[in-house]
Amino acid sequence: MATHEGTAVGSRVRALREGMDLSLRDLAARSGVSAPMLSQVERGETSPTLVVAERIAAGLELTLSQLLRLDEAGHVVITRASERRGRRHRGHRTEELTPPLPGQRADVSLHRLDPGAMTGRPGDPPLHEPGARETAVVLSGELALLIDDERHDLRAGDSVTFDADLPHQLSNPGELAAEFLAVVAAGLRRG
Repeated sequence: MATHEGTAVGSRVRALREGMDLSLRDLAARSGVSAPMLSQVERGETSPTLVVAERIAAGLELTLSQLLRLDEAGHVVITRASERRGRRHRGHRTEELTPPLPGQRADVSLHRLDPGAMTGRPGDPPLHEPGARETAVVLSGELALLIDDERHDLRAGDSVTFDADLPHQLSNPGELAAEFLAVVAAGLRRG
């Protein structure tokens, strides 16, 4: 019979596995836990032992604490405007809007570029992990995305999604400050 704890762990394992675009076989190969056992855990039919849970966590690139949510205070985390983490460098201000939660697969940040400023210098290596994708939504002003030796011009209301593990930069070619939201989703693109 399924327990509440087993069901909660199982649904979390399934959501994380599907979020990483892994089949049961893929996770079995990555974790060393058989696909039938993973299926039973996901359906809440059995609660994994600590050893099995640790292997599943490793297969999902998490710690055991992250998988079991032992290091989280609750299911809702509010980041107040006064608590945002931010930095400013060469006319580029960034504020992180999402809290640094374990196992988080996406980050949202607010950026402000002064006229002529850019997010990085030409030739800088990408800052994001392999497979990461970024979506930028222009809130005000003008942006230019330079990626793969191509320039893409954007205005307020436009959005762009691109492979963030490629060298890229966003710049402000306009005469007024530009603001945009960036959402970076980690490791989603496959091959």
